[in-house]
Amino acid sequence: MNENTFYLSPEWLSGVLGREVRTVDVQRIGTGQIGTCFRLRTDRGDSVLVKLPPENASERAMMAGAYRAEVRFYQQVAATVAVRTPYCHHAEIDDTGDFVIVMEDLAPAEAGDQIAGCTVDQARAAVVNLAGLHGPRWCDPTLEEVDTLSLNGPDDIALLLEMYGPTTELFLDALGDLVPAEDAATLRACVPVIGPWLLARQERFGLVHGDYRLDNLLFSPTGEVAAVDWQTLSLALPARDLAYAVATSLSVEDRRTHERELVAAYHQALVGYGVTDYPAELCWEDYVFALLQVPLVATFGCAYSTNRTERGDRMFAVMVARGCAAIRDLDALGLVSAQ
Repeated sequence: MNENTFYLSPEWLSGVLGREVRTVDVQRIGTGQIGTCFRLRTDRGDSVLVKLPPENASERAMMAGAYRAEVRFYQQVAATVAVRTPYCHHAEIDDTGDFVIVMEDLAPAEAGDQIAGCTVDQARAAVVNLAGLHGPRWCDPTLEEVDTLSLNGPDDIALLLEMYGPTTELFLDALGDLVPAEDAATLRACVPVIGPWLLARQERFGLVHGDYRLDNLLFSPTGEVAAVDWQTLSLALPARDLAYAVATSLSVEDRRTHERELVAAYHQALVGYGVTDYPAELCWEDYVFALLQVPLVATFGCAYSTNRTERGDRMFAVMVARGCAAIRDLDALGLVSAQ
């Protein structure tokens, strides 16, 4: 592909949008931790977002798999599910990991705040939207025809298992006093059971966003929710997204009070997509079982971040605190150990 600036030109954008674009005003947005994103305003007054890889070639090569997963989502998956996400005008990637995605600009919708958390109404909208990802292709074996998607076997998780214990210690060392002793003990207790957890319950599989949390959700003034950042898309137990979203988005008290209701709303939405062989109580059990998604994603996300910030550390600490409280409240480790 050509230099990134090519994708910001009126000529290229005209071809993508199928209409003449005479001028483009380019504004860089976001922090660009694993890529760069631009808002392009055209002479007509409308706008699109363009997502590109980082300029550093080594960073681009390292993240090529994640970029490919997101491109494949927009190319092959998005039109087959009902989850709200920005409409994609164009997505392509080459063998080097160089990619471009042109998508709908959902402004004035704004991303959630992972540290502040969200309201119960926002959480409900988020989990109902999530059912639109899981329900339409629930247990669909043809998903494995997408070259970035497959169910994990023992060989696939071997490296992760080897790294999980040391990664947990790296996380605890990095965050120090931000993680209370009780939470540190819960994180360490997750390490010996993560292998069976990763391979369990594969009779129920579906598309899993993998990082379905507030910072990756856009909330409109009218209450609609859209999900972005599909680099971690995989096949796994769908409740992993549900548990991760509920446990990390709400205050501990709100989660304790409303989680049954939220899981029920998600389940009802699934039924609306034709998932009729999944009893509500099994959905609840899967939710509890899947809570280990929180420490798994948070510890790796923090320990191997290439751009650590004070806000990032606080964000991971809050996510872990909320997730560990849920794991203890619902005895998720007991359920996993009994699997």
